[in-house]
Amino acid sequence: MNELIKIEIEESEIPWLKIFTIQNYKEFSQCPKEVKEEICSKLDIIEKEMIKYFNPAKINIASFGNYVPHVHFHIMARFKEDSFFPEPMWGKKQRVANLNLPSFEEFFKLLKDKLN
Repeated sequence: MNELIKIEIEESEIPWLKIFTIQNYKEFSQCPKEVKEEICSKLDIIEKEMIKYFNPAKINIASFGNYVPHVHFHIMARFKEDSFFPEPMWGKKQRVANLNLPSFEEFFKLLKDKLN
């Protein structure tokens, strides 16, 4: 995306993006101010655009990094009909998903323009 961060798609039944720092920082507190500001700015844009485009029940933003000790954030549009709602996507499956969502690929194309 730029010299500070990159944005990746997580393959999933729901719209799910991940923001990674380009440099390998273990903790968010270790990131320089400009990296923190870039992450927060992109999180804000992605969340607002996901709400507008997908009309989810909730947006989940998470940062774990236990398996991947590299600062990154997950941004997920959640729906009452997804397989895990209201559990986290790493939680216990609640049902077989019944989703009819607009194109995530089209969303990502539109989003790229807003992120630059």
